[in-house]
Amino acid sequence: MIKALGYFSELIRGSIITTRHFVVNMYFHTLKLFGIKTQRKGAVTTQYPEERVEIAHRHRSLHRLMKREDGKPRCVVCMLCATVCPSECIYVEAAEDPDPEVQKYPSIFTIDFTRCCFCGFCVEACPEDAIRMDTNEVEIAEYSREDLIYDLDKLTR
Repeated sequence: MIKALGYFSELIRGSIITTRHFVVNMYFHTLKLFGIKTQRKGAVTTQYPEERVEIAHRHRSLHRLMKREDGKPRCVVCMLCATVCPSECIYVEAAEDPDPEVQKYPSIFTIDFTRCCFCGFCVEACPEDAIRMDTNEVEIAEYSREDLIYDLDKLTR
């Protein structure tokens, strides 16, 4: 009986909080409707798929690998990105490049986004500016975990 009374009181408390938010937001929206300016605005709902909120300039989104003029990745496999990554989600494997100016290139470069914390350390550590986080893509939902492991092909698109 006491437990049921506790649940009921929490239900009433939650309803009061919801009603308070509704009334306060309706008050500020009504003032705006009549042209009265206030310091505070009412809550605004963004209709997500049709309307998008502008992403901040400093936002770190999905990674991408930069390419050279010949189309190869700019990465020289220095392994600094993989070394500095706190979540250890970057795996790089080197191969010898036939071009004498480019000593190595990444034969395998994968980032596991199920482990990535989007800290940006890999971008700061890269001396060749080969990896960036400026794609402005924030929708990374997938149906399987394997699709969240980005390989060289997905990263250079």
